[in-house]
Amino acid sequence: MAKELKELTTREENYSQWYQDLVIKADLAENSAVRGCMVIKPYGYAIWEKMQRALDDMFKETGHVNAYFPLLIPKSFLSKEADHVEGFAKECAVVTHYRLKNAADGSGVIVDPAAKLEEELIIRPTSETIIWNTYRNWIQSYRDLPILINQWANVMRWEMRTRLFLRTSEFLWQEGHTAHATRQEAEEETIRMQGVYARFAEEYMAMPVVKGKKSESERFAGALDTYTIEAMMQDGKALQAGTSHFLGQNFGKAFDVTFIDKDGKTDYAWATSWGVSTRLIGALIMSHSDDNGLVLPPKLAPTQVVIVPIYRNAEQLAEIGNKAGSIIAELKAMGITVKYDDADNKKPGWKFAEYELKGIPVRLAIGGRDLENNTVEVMRRDKLEKETISSDNIASYVKNLLDDIQRNIYQKAHALRASRTISVDSYDEFKAKIEEGLFIMAHWDGTPETEERIKNETKATIRCIPIEGDKTTGRCMVTGQASACRALFARSY
Repeated sequence: MAKELKELTTREENYSQWYQDLVIKADLAENSAVRGCMVIKPYGYAIWEKMQRALDDMFKETGHVNAYFPLLIPKSFLSKEADHVEGFAKECAVVTHYRLKNAADGSGVIVDPAAKLEEELIIRPTSETIIWNTYRNWIQSYRDLPILINQWANVMRWEMRTRLFLRTSEFLWQEGHTAHATRQEAEEETIRMQGVYARFAEEYMAMPVVKGKKSESERFAGALDTYTIEAMMQDGKALQAGTSHFLGQNFGKAFDVTFIDKDGKTDYAWATSWGVSTRLIGALIMSHSDDNGLVLPPKLAPTQVVIVPIYRNAEQLAEIGNKAGSIIAELKAMGITVKYDDADNKKPGWKFAEYELKGIPVRLAIGGRDLENNTVEVMRRDKLEKETISSDNIASYVKNLLDDIQRNIYQKAHALRASRTISVDSYDEFKAKIEEGLFIMAHWDGTPETEERIKNETKATIRCIPIEGDKTTGRCMVTGQASACRALFARSY
């Protein structure tokens, strides 16, 4: 393990390679035999399960229920909403046949040309179309609304350049799809779910985010408005961590989803959709981890505490085991996940390095001297600091320590973002500063032409118009035209 750690590229040397190394070496995921797709390994999936559990509870607290819709979507469905199909057309994987057969020459299986589908099926890039086709059968009256449904699923978007967790052709996510009787209800739902995502990011991931609205050119395909949460990674790049879309009546009209309102009039249903994906694991890694490995916030760590015995013989191991057993019982009673590693095929030093690499928040070590002195050695992963404390009330100490680690990780990430967020007024300054890996608040004239010019010349995009940003008017840094407020620019993943 020590050798493996030495082979972990440092962030300063090559941040991108550091990330790739860490995902592999910490046993989170690996590339699969299918180009652009990944295998999420048990440790990586355990983090996703923790995210799922927390998010699912938050969704249900806001009145949503889970359902499941088909993986395959008739091609004609995507043709019904023009902006939507245009947004996803280049990313779609298409099923054209339904049967294989053995080749006549015995070389293997081939697609049976006689089994061509009458209509091709699209592997879902997102599910608005098939869900709204279904909602048409569920909605007749305002009494049937709202419909508040979430789906945990996989999707396929054919990517040319992939990176584990951050951008893969297939990924796991949740997608909420809601239908409402009024525009106001749908807009409130859109903003509510942006708030849910922001609270999850900050309270569970310990990752500060900027809440804002996307520019017109950055909106979700088929949306009237897209609300986003944007996070800064340690290299200064932005990562879109979650989006919530106000879809207006576009999908209601496209799929003829009508209802009789309270006044007896017929209207189209109002729609929202919102989602986060396994790219949140990539965000978690890049927000907090260091050159020694993962740094996981305790609320999302699959194992929050590991106990490693240091012993000379079987008799001493048994004594340490008894002591550890009582500590484990106390920790579990407090809802803390704990692992006792008494495997005899690895030395303590190897185990220490492994658990540092895997980001377990707290490590306890118990040796012969600790038995004599009634003490435990405690290591906190976020600061790589250790101390020896009394075994009395160790569970309460660890619980408070986990809370402190959660707060410290967030505060460290927040301080980084604050130190690397600036405002500029001139385009020359913008072009110089964007090279430093910063979040830049700058005035923009609101036109897609200027936005595209900035993107082409600097590789920076408008991440959002912050909801709580600088609302003072000014002049566009590029054209000098009037600007209602500053937008947040950054390079991004």
